[in-house]
Amino acid sequence: MNKTELAAAVAAKTELSKKNAEKAVAAVLDTIAETLAAGEKVQIVGFGTFEVREREARTAKNPRTLETVEVPACRVPAFKAGQGLKDKVAK
Repeated sequence: MNKTELAAAVAAKTELSKKNAEKAVAAVLDTIAETLAAGEKVQIVGFGTFEVREREARTAKNPRTLETVEVPACRVPAFKAGQGLKDKVAK
């Protein structure tokens, strides 16, 4: 499912028009991204938690040339599913 299909599903489940559903989905995703960029986490009870994790610098190997490459430390987004989502997927 892509962003457009998600917006269509939201429009079908609510009384929003397709255009307003697209705006709502875009607003939610933008807000999550902005919050993560600020270093905060987003917790949606029953669904899960979006957070930023620190990844340490490491040495990796290029499989084609077998040359070692230094990968710098960085921040990456992460998602941890909540119990409600886990239960729904398991059924």
